[in-house]
Amino acid sequence: MPQLLNILHEDAELLVLNKPAGLVCHPTKGDPTSSLIGRVRLHLGAGARPHLVNRLDRETSGVTLVAKTDTAARELRRLWESRAVEKQYLAIVHGHVEPDQGDIRAPLGRDERSAVAVKDCVRPDGLPALTTFQVLKRLERPEGPFTLLRVWPLTGRKHQIRIHLAHIGHPVVGDKLYGGDESLYLALVKGRLSEEQRARLLLPYQALHAAAVRWHWRGADAAFSCPPEPWFAAFAQEALADALGA
Repeated sequence: MPQLLNILHEDAELLVLNKPAGLVCHPTKGDPTSSLIGRVRLHLGAGARPHLVNRLDRETSGVTLVAKTDTAARELRRLWESRAVEKQYLAIVHGHVEPDQGDIRAPLGRDERSAVAVKDCVRPDGLPALTTFQVLKRLERPEGPFTLLRVWPLTGRKHQIRIHLAHIGHPVVGDKLYGGDESLYLALVKGRLSEEQRARLLLPYQALHAAAVRWHWRGADAAFSCPPEPWFAAFAQEALADALGA
């Protein structure tokens, strides 16, 4: 049986996890191990009322917070909604990003041209969205040029980082929805992703990892972080070790 949870921290009110790529946060099947919250309920036992404070896309790995009490959930969600939490991601994108750092300001809303109901896009009448990025390393691989980025979403729109990076011409490696060919996403959800399509994606999941969160709560600073998964680290090669060690 696979490991139920990768626990970074646990106390009476808070459970901090490193969510694996490929696991949904909320259940879509009857199997309780098929979702993060289902596994949390198994871990906490009968009578538990866990609340996901933040959610990550199925293919995004990294720091995820679960409140064990209603009070903690209300307080932490209020912090998230007030933008009082610093969220730091790592991403590997196609191409060499210029300049070394910058802001992406582009409003986001429903992509009405897409066949995918959950897909959003940059549109002038969308909700304001701001993402800041920093280049950690520009990579040269046999498949082409790539860039390892540190990214901070300063607003919390759906799929914000992925859409913004694709908007500036540097989609996340392995992104099946915003990588330029949404038929890959449709094939995935229908269970029809071919070996040729998987090979084109280069990685088994999108190369986006929620690396760290920091906030001030109840008179103290809280900070949690975790490294990305081996497939992500292997693609970034020594650049990731250099960046994380800096």
